[in-house]
Amino acid sequence: MRKEVIGNATLYLGDCLTILPELQAEAVISDPPYGIGYSPSGGGKGAFGKPVYKRFTGRDVVRGDDRPFDPIHLLGIAPKTILWGANHYADKLPASPSWLIWDKREAESTLKFADCEMAWTNLGGQARIFRHLWNGVAKASEVGEPRVHPTQKPIALMTWCIKQAGTPASILDPYMGSGTTGIAAVKAGASFIGVEIDPSHFATACQRIENAQRQERLFA
Repeated sequence: MRKEVIGNATLYLGDCLTILPELQAEAVISDPPYGIGYSPSGGGKGAFGKPVYKRFTGRDVVRGDDRPFDPIHLLGIAPKTILWGANHYADKLPASPSWLIWDKREAESTLKFADCEMAWTNLGGQARIFRHLWNGVAKASEVGEPRVHPTQKPIALMTWCIKQAGTPASILDPYMGSGTTGIAAVKAGASFIGVEIDPSHFATACQRIENAQRQERLFA
């Protein structure tokens, strides 16, 4: 295990299953690997029999995404929890009325990929929708910035999630990926704990979060 402290962000390179018992935060906000590359017939194919990751194919892009996901280890470790992709493993989650929906097309779509993504939460209250275009090169934010992770979410989306959770003082992402939740935490003034098992994505997350903190200091 490797540990990096960048300002008020503490980042771990390692397996969250072994690190989580030592971590505490007011909220878990995460986009775990939920089997987007999993196929019961094998081959690491998506629902349409083609590799999901396009230009990322050829390396282990998302560890654990080649099998079904069980979220049990993410439940009960923080008062507030938001888990993206939860419609893929909803049968393993408690019932909840307060789902979050990300409409990423902003219009009727005929594409094979999903028009929206869904997050389970234990926040209580009503289901909420966030409309934010994120469709290939057509994006409502981060225009011109390269994609650095195959399941990368907009910073704007994770910022919205933090607000939905009441802007907690500390945020944990056990599947940090390229660090988008950490960047949103920096912008919200929250401390952040991130865990990532892939060394390449961990390095990317460290750099992006450091850059975000530097930018916040400049604006301050």
